[in-house]
Amino acid sequence: MAPPSARRTGHSRRAQYTTFFGYLAALVGALAGGTLLVISILNPHAFASWRGAANDAAAPAARVATVGRSGSYGLFGTIAGYVMAGSQNARLQKEMAIARVRLAEAQAIADENRRLKALLGLRDADPRPVAIARMISSTAASTRRFASISAGARDGVTVGMPVRSPLGLVGRVLEVGQSSSRVLLVTDTESVVPVRRASDAVPAFITGRSDGMLQLRLINLGINPLHIGDVFVTSGSGGLYRPGVAVAMVTALTRDGAIGRVLSDPAATEYVTVEPVWNPAPELPPAPTPTAPPRKKKASATHKPTAKKKR
Repeated sequence: MAPPSARRTGHSRRAQYTTFFGYLAALVGALAGGTLLVISILNPHAFASWRGAANDAAAPAARVATVGRSGSYGLFGTIAGYVMAGSQNARLQKEMAIARVRLAEAQAIADENRRLKALLGLRDADPRPVAIARMISSTAASTRRFASISAGARDGVTVGMPVRSPLGLVGRVLEVGQSSSRVLLVTDTESVVPVRRASDAVPAFITGRSDGMLQLRLINLGINPLHIGDVFVTSGSGGLYRPGVAVAMVTALTRDGAIGRVLSDPAATEYVTVEPVWNPAPELPPAPTPTAPPRKKKASATHKPTAKKKR
């Protein structure tokens, strides 16, 4: 009878100890991981400093990967544009003709607004950006959508600041490190952005979906007035995001709103701008005009007629 090819660990005490400590290490690791998972769920900001330090450490390598990602994205876009050049050229010429008319109308409205603001003594107060940073990384496929940017506390970035690109809103700062920050994207399920339709200011709010799209819900329920292609911008309600920043475009209609795509795709974004939190000044009631106290009438001196003395 041939001897067995593998013997049990009972032949050596060292093998028994090795197996025992291996199982023990696996059990301790599982308990430690479960404890950290429970803590992170109950208190998401418990390990914010650790995550910030990890982002700072990984930022240099992530910058190199970002350059490669941006280059490959541009290469694929060039190839796709070359293949579909004919149809895109005809469509772009039609859109350009419409855009010229819209541009003339917008210029007329802008001139009228400028004159009205001059009459009212109002000035445009566009906030100065806090920092201009590179988009280091972003979540591609997950129910939670985060990104990392190459600007942190040393650049003046604080928690809650909006992050935008030239195409629109990206998200807001969630955690801050020394040289990098973690951004909650507008496509995250925990993100809520008050918006309005750019054409007629229909109010709504946008939340992220688990598939990377946006859920748009109307505030005033009733007949759905939305159409495919409508663009929504921030309304400024509640502060945080200044009004007028593009957010999403409607791609499909639902019973109480629509589904849209984010205009500023993080995967195609290389540089972003961090802006200060928008705090609109509260409208104070007009101060009452002071009224002059009523004047007291001076008593007129009455002179009694003096009788003439008879001689």
